[in-house]
This record gives sequence, C-alpha cells and structure tokens, in this order.
Amino acid sequence: MTQTAIPFVFMRGGTSRGPYMNRADLPKDLETLANVLVAIVGSGHPINIDGIGGGVAVTTKVAMLSRSEDDWADVDYFFAQVSVDDAQVDFKPTCGNILSGVGPAAIEMGLVAAQDGETPVNIRAVNTEARVAAVVQTPGGVVSYEGDAQIDGVPGTAAPVALQFMETVGGVTVAFLPTGNLVDDIDGINVTCMDVAMPMVIARASDFGLTGYESAAELDENTDFFARMEAVRIKAGALMGMGDVTKSVTPKFGLLAPAKDGGTIATRYFMPWRTHPTMAVTGAQCLASCVLTPGTVADGLAAKPNETPVTITLEHASGQIEVLVDYDQTDVGFEIKSAGLVRTARKLAAGEVFVPASLWGG
Repeated sequence: MTQTAIPFVFMRGGTSRGPYMNRADLPKDLETLANVLVAIVGSGHPINIDGIGGGVAVTTKVAMLSRSEDDWADVDYFFAQVSVDDAQVDFKPTCGNILSGVGPAAIEMGLVAAQDGETPVNIRAVNTEARVAAVVQTPGGVVSYEGDAQIDGVPGTAAPVALQFMETVGGVTVAFLPTGNLVDDIDGINVTCMDVAMPMVIARASDFGLTGYESAAELDENTDFFARMEAVRIKAGALMGMGDVTKSVTPKFGLLAPAKDGGTIATRYFMPWRTHPTMAVTGAQCLASCVLTPGTVADGLAAKPNETPVTITLEHASGQIEVLVDYDQTDVGFEIKSAGLVRTARKLAAGEVFVPASLWGG
C-alpha cells in the first residue's frame, strides 16, 4: 500500500470549510501530524492542487475531534490552521467558524448521540481552553442542515447552530489586556491589544489612512498597508508576551470605523496576511468586547450601550454579524461573561482522504 487512508467528514462551518477528523485516526506527535495535515490540505501550492484545500486561508482549516475527558464537555475540539502555500501548520489559534460544524460533525462521527429535536453539545476548544455550548438541530435524531438561518458570506439558508462561548478571556495570553494597557502606541499607531476568544491587535482604520469600508480585494492589493500593519502586529505580539509571531497567525489584526450600514461599528479582520472575506467568530467576540470596553481605540466610533446582555452588530467585508455579549460593568472594572452567536454548517462530503504511506503509515 503506497497511501494511508484517513476517515473524514468534509464540512462547511460558518464561513470556513475543511476536513473534520477523529483525533484517534491521526498521528499523536505534532511534528508528524503537521506533515500529515500539510499533505491532506495540499499546502505548498497556491491552489492546493495536491490536496483538498481551497487555496485561501478559510478553506485550509482542520478540525480534530475526540470524546472529552472533561467533566463538562462532550467533545474536545483541536484546531489546526494550515497555510495555503508555505507548508506551515499553526496549532496556537482556534477557529469559531469551523467550531460551528463541530457539533454536527461530532454527531455524524458517532462521538455524540443525537436526541430528538435538538441536541446540546458541550465543546472544549483544546487550543485555548474555551468552553462552548452548541445546540444542533436533530429532528428525529438526525442532524438537519436545512433551515431558515442566514449568515452573510454564505449563499442561501440552513439550520441554525446556536453557540454560547464561555471562559474566553485570556485563553492564549492569560490576560484580558495582555500589555496591561487599554491603548498602546506602536510605530505611531494607537492599538488596543485584547485577548477575548482570539488575541487581537485592534486599530482605527483612519490611522492607516483607510476608510474602513474598503473591500477585501482592495485591502489585499494595498501592499503598503499590509507591510505597515504587519510591522505593528509583530511588535504588538512581543508586547503581549507571545514572543516572535512572525510565522504565527496570532495575534490577528482588526480595523474599526464608524458604522455605515446600520450596524454598531464597521470592521475589517485580517488572517493576518490576507483580509478575511467575512468575519471570524472568535474575532467578532474580541472586536465586540473592544467596542464595549471604555478607553479602547473604539471610543468615539460607536455608542456604548447601557444594557446587558447586548447585541453588537459588526459590519464586515461581506455583510454583518451579530454578537450577543453578556458582561459586567462595575466601579472596579469591565468583565466579559459570555458571548453568543448563531451560525450554520453543512456536511459536504464524507469518506477517506489519503496521504503518502512514506509520510505516515497509520
């Protein structure tokens, strides 16, 4: 046998896509695992011609699932961001869009038993230790992918997957504000460095000479902006205690501007070397938290609500995303309690994906 077969379910989760696999069916050591994932995706080529990736960062993601030994969780979700064209794998971040498919995939893979009507699936995000309560539509004990829920960036409608994110603060840096400051000046740019669901560096679009309403394609063509942004991101990563982030996709970068289309605030999100075509679920939580926190770079760009929980509507490059944030604002500080979103997912294919046996014998 010249190739090793690995079972997988191929799913769209939110506005991302990739293979969902049982962690037990993959190499235990991370170096071999990374090599296997590079082969599965076809990383190292701009259109991933020798793998099942889609040639952009939102389609070169991998979810690895297992039954959890955690008393609260049903499923452990281990995420990998595989690069498009340089054969790199980053195990540091998590992905909330791919997480949208974890509940349905876990049921499809037999890791969670479906109930009639709706099936709750408690998920532990291994990369960041975040806890996420998902609710999957399962009429008759079967996962349903058809419904009326619509998310910007995905055509048509589908069954809703409700997500409630908990314990997301400081998952990577162990701090809400990793630098200890609400605002830092880096290379003349004021930024807020925040770690809620995803460590991020957040700035005003106007400080880069941008409107914040540019399309993803327009931003990707702006090489001068990307060079300047990356320099700020690298320095911010060091200040956040994350070390040399030159080859890491975290911290991510976000831009803010006043709302243009009826939302709370306009945003652009970066992966970080390309503009996200929509918005990351984890990034949305961090950006919403930045909007709600007094004294950040978001001050003056959006009206601060007084109620809690509150829905923050982020305008992004393909539409909008709503984040329901439960928080406490007291005399001693600001605390994020949880964030809820509704996403959709769909099973696209299932079967076996193959890697060279010389790479891993199974």
